[in-house]
Amino acid sequence: MSFKEVKAEELTMNPFTKIGKEWLLITAGNEEKCNTMTASWGAMGVMWGKNAVTVYIRPQRYTKEFVDREDTFTISVLGEEYRKALNYCGKVSGKGVDKIKDAGLTPYFTDGTAGIEEADMIMVCKKMYHDEIKPECFDAPENDGKWYPQKDYHTMYIAEIVKVLVRE
Repeated sequence: MSFKEVKAEELTMNPFTKIGKEWLLITAGNEEKCNTMTASWGAMGVMWGKNAVTVYIRPQRYTKEFVDREDTFTISVLGEEYRKALNYCGKVSGKGVDKIKDAGLTPYFTDGTAGIEEADMIMVCKKMYHDEIKPECFDAPENDGKWYPQKDYHTMYIAEIVKVLVRE
């Protein structure tokens, strides 16, 4: 399987559908060890003059250790035929298993980080900012109770999209 590089400005996808309904895989690490997780929250746009994504990771997610340690991570967009793998990667930790392999997926190494070879698109992202969601900052306090009953607040990562690869 091969990819070609395109400019982020050339993308025609609907981020509301891709993120919220089709889901993404956030992958980080290197050829020695990497991990992935399913995400259905996020944003795309322009931040600080750069094409950017924002992703959110709960503290108990094993992939967070990789994202925190590395300067880059990837977002992989897979087709509907990988829904079972996406479900698996959203429920199983990679701490004690080879989650990517067990999901029937293959790591794809590029630019010092890992993506998913079966993806239709891989975005290589360089971290620019991170912060924890804080309960005192909710302007709509009902979201605190609804989404954080265990007080396991996400870390928000804003990252520059440095490369976009699409399946040829």
